[in-house]
Amino acid sequence: MKNYKMSFGTIIKLNNNLAEIVVDDGIEMNVTQVKEYHNFLLNNLKAPFYLLVNRKHAYTYTFEAQKAIVNFDKIKKLAVLLSTHGGLMSSETLLSLNANLNWEISWFNKREDALAWLNEIDVLK
Repeated sequence: MKNYKMSFGTIIKLNNNLAEIVVDDGIEMNVTQVKEYHNFLLNNLKAPFYLLVNRKHAYTYTFEAQKAIVNFDKIKKLAVLLSTHGGLMSSETLLSLNANLNWEISWFNKREDALAWLNEIDVLK
């Protein structure tokens, strides 16, 4: 497990194709930061990607970033760790921008449950 500090937060590489993303409190993600995020995944993980988005902080996206962040076909499975109802609402809105995604997505209140769900897939074992 290795932590990488990014301009928008931290990415924790848990294994070759699994990472946890923690965006800093108060950040407004823009397209440049979304590209930084996608480039990190492409350069540091093996596709397809299995991601744990830890929504422990409040943050937002520019409209352009909202469209760009979900326009990434290398993601296979996405677990979203929620600490508030607002986090659920904003995540659902973001993901609804591209309803045609082929990602498996699930929502969790406990990190351990999210990681267990992500690790159900054979490639991660």
